[in-house]
Amino acid sequence: MTSRSTHPRVAALVGPYGSGKTTLLESFLSICGALARKGSVDQGTSAGDSSPEARRSKMGVEINIAAGSYLGDRWNFLDCPGSIEFQQDTQFALMVCDVAVVVVEPEPARAVMVAPLLRFLDHHEIPHILFVNKVEASKARLADTLTAIQEVSERKLLLRESPIRGETGITGFIDLVSERAYKYRDGQKSERIDLPDSAKPRSTTERQQLLENLADLDDHLLEELLNDIIPEQGEIYRLLAKDLGDDLIVPVFFGSAAQDYGVRRLLKALRHDVEGVETTRMRLGIEDKGEPIARIFKTQHAAHTGKLSFGRVWRGTFAEGNPIGGHRPSGLYAANGANLGKCDNAGPGEIVGFGRLEPVHTGDTLGAAKSNGGWPVALPPLFSLAVVSERKQDDVKLSAALAKLNEEDPSLRIEHSQDTGELVLWGQGEIHLQIAIERLRGRFNLEVSGKKQQVPYKETIRKPVSEHGRHKRQSGGHGQFGDVYLDIAPLPRGSGFKFSDKIVGGVVPKQYIPSVEEGVIEYLKRGPLGFPVVDVGVVLTSGSYHTVDSSDMAFKQAARIAMSEGMPKCDPVLLEPVLAVEIAVPADYTSKAQLIISSRRGRILGTDVKEGWKGWDQVSAHLPQAEMSNLIVDLRSLTMGVGTFSWSFDHYQEMQGRAADKVIEQHRATMAAQ
Repeated sequence: MTSRSTHPRVAALVGPYGSGKTTLLESFLSICGALARKGSVDQGTSAGDSSPEARRSKMGVEINIAAGSYLGDRWNFLDCPGSIEFQQDTQFALMVCDVAVVVVEPEPARAVMVAPLLRFLDHHEIPHILFVNKVEASKARLADTLTAIQEVSERKLLLRESPIRGETGITGFIDLVSERAYKYRDGQKSERIDLPDSAKPRSTTERQQLLENLADLDDHLLEELLNDIIPEQGEIYRLLAKDLGDDLIVPVFFGSAAQDYGVRRLLKALRHDVEGVETTRMRLGIEDKGEPIARIFKTQHAAHTGKLSFGRVWRGTFAEGNPIGGHRPSGLYAANGANLGKCDNAGPGEIVGFGRLEPVHTGDTLGAAKSNGGWPVALPPLFSLAVVSERKQDDVKLSAALAKLNEEDPSLRIEHSQDTGELVLWGQGEIHLQIAIERLRGRFNLEVSGKKQQVPYKETIRKPVSEHGRHKRQSGGHGQFGDVYLDIAPLPRGSGFKFSDKIVGGVVPKQYIPSVEEGVIEYLKRGPLGFPVVDVGVVLTSGSYHTVDSSDMAFKQAARIAMSEGMPKCDPVLLEPVLAVEIAVPADYTSKAQLIISSRRGRILGTDVKEGWKGWDQVSAHLPQAEMSNLIVDLRSLTMGVGTFSWSFDHYQEMQGRAADKVIEQHRATMAAQ
């Protein structure tokens, strides 16, 4: 069978952390002749995971692009991060691929880890193949693994080969279409062998299941099976390719990337069954005629090249030196692992880097009207750290560096907190932000550290008081005189601050009243407990002035005196922010998720089935912001990495007792140390 496209095709390698995606990439590249020898993730010699941060952490932290040719067909492989904290990159890569190879381990208990990924693939109708890796060392039954994964997959899993087992585990496979048997050989092609008698009954049953599942989607095949007609192999292969391309089935292969077991078989399936850019373009609703267009899926800032925007060309040819949308790229680049080389042009199907297109962002379509339709939105923030620069002169440089990191990874967000004055970096988890800080240090030469974000506590009052404030000072020449009477009273929660006056007879001249309000506002920035004061009403009721010595400054100071003496008498109370939280977990973990909420002083509002998610629940709750810092860490630890949540500010509530005293004491100690 010939290849299905003359243009380069793109396969994204995805799957949970530790499943062996980068090792599979090494196998692919070695078999394609793109590597002289296979590298090792543990030894830091792999073509993928080539960044300093990936080497140190021994895990993928960004998309790695590699290229190779197999039996005359050109391929680009996108090795995607496995950690859910870097899933934004994975989602972007999947939007430009022809097929996704989902790599999993043969452990039924870990099947839940692939659930969010499979849902994303099905939601976007992206064809995908399942590769069960590391079978050489597994004692689990392959059937049990597939049963567990089928529970979290909306599409039907179709086993394409049947395992041959020996004393040490799986030693080969039987192709269920050709009914040929093969024995694995380390680092080499599998050896064709006679079909073992012991494997015949099971392979016959599994072949029949394969045909019946295909017949559910094709009337002609169903008619053949009902009439006991053996279908031709060509017909079976055609249906497998068609149904894969339509995202109706998920073909399943297995093997060992470390030993090259089953990897050539997987490559052959990709070659024969996967359509190319023409079909993917049609799936995405892109017309085949018109000006050259490309979709940007990765942005990178490098010291030697500046900004690089990596995209896949959907149609036409981009040539070196030609302007794009009024901007001329500094060059066109082809990436292969850590290597980057210039190229003269890039045509349909190609992955290419555009140099220094400053206005272009990830998700943009070059050569067409700016549109992010169908593109994944930036993931909501889940974990935060306050970023502190050790050198004050680096503040401007730090802001610029953070903006570049955010451009590379939109799931990173930067916020200048008005309540605490901190520069807050938000991301998907603790490791995600640690890698970001590593990049600030290594790539931008910034001495920075991350610390726990302060909680924006506030305070209010519970009873009213009337207070007199007088500021009088006499020195040579004009003196200072301001005299005010203020009514201070609590307001309903959420009212903020309100100021008014009841001055009659001009006892306080009109020109000084705004200064009184200004003095009150300045005091409320730090109340008697040390925090900003909210939900307070202040009324200027009376006062007096001096025709010579009164001034704006004097009345402002008089107001501050009245507030500082009156507020402690108003029964001040601490307020803590409370968030509305929606926690999403597989149903098996719902009760434990509820315990996490309760243990963090949260209040559960209700539990319901998560809409559109098979076997998942959603728990609604109110949770104090002080209890949110490591929520995502605990939630992922509980749910094998897949639990998540969304949040929004809801209200402030009173905080009393020892907990409040502790917050106030810590705040006073911090302020005294500054």
